[in-house]
Formats: sequence, C-alpha cells, structure tokens
Amino acid sequence: MVDVRAVEAGKFNIALARVLKEEKLFEKPEWVELVKTSVHKKRPSIEEDFWFKRAASILRQIYIRGVVGVQRLRTRYGGRKDRGMKPPEFRKGGGKIIRVILQQAESSGLVEKVKGKRSGRTLTEKGRELLESVASKLGGKNA
Repeated sequence: MVDVRAVEAGKFNIALARVLKEEKLFEKPEWVELVKTSVHKKRPSIEEDFWFKRAASILRQIYIRGVVGVQRLRTRYGGRKDRGMKPPEFRKGGGKIIRVILQQAESSGLVEKVKGKRSGRTLTEKGRELLESVASKLGGKNA
C-alpha cells in the first residue's frame, strides 16, 4: 500500500472526494449552500462538490495526524479575517460543517471516537484501507 503522504494533497483530495460521492458514504445536507465555512469568509462556497472535497480533506488530516478533534480541525480550516482599518487577525473555521462530516464518517464506519489522553476521532481499519487504496491508484513516490 502507498502512504497517503506520498501523494500530492490536491490530487488525492479530488480523487477521494470522487470515491466518497460515488459510493454514497457521505450525504450533502440541503443547508450547505447557504452557510459560510468560516467567519473570515465573505460568502458561502460555490463549488459543486464542496461537501465531498471537505470530507476528503478532513479524512486526510485524520490519517496524517492520528487523533483529531473538532477544535483542531477548526484551526486547520480557519484564516485571516479582514477587519477593515484594523490589522487582520486569525479566526477559526466554523464547527458545524466539520462536526456533521465527522458524524457522517462515523456512521459509515470510516472514523471512530477515541477517549483518553488525546480525545477526538481516528480512522478505523476500513477508513485507512479506503484512503490507502485511493493513494495506490494515484501512485506516489513510494509506488
């Protein structure tokens, strides 16, 4: 199996998003076109497959970091808020989208909750196999 880190992140996320959409592992909520992804954004995302691309990105982050919680992912998807005349500041991303994606991943058996020193979510064996199979199809430096 090819390590997910060996494949370029953009190509991997698009390929994984396509797999998640085809296998119907995730379901896009009807409200997703109406909400912004973060406070620092001016408008909601207009990408066609935004939900599946964000889900793929979150699964990749869990693969790389091991145990990840909602707050750490909010920080990962945050950005610089333009505050007019005041200097820009960093703001965390919204938590609802991340939380719902993690719940959908849990119900499809890709992710499980972990309690202990580091609480959060981690990939199950099924989730790890899915990500590594997509990586091996794309081929990486180790392929």
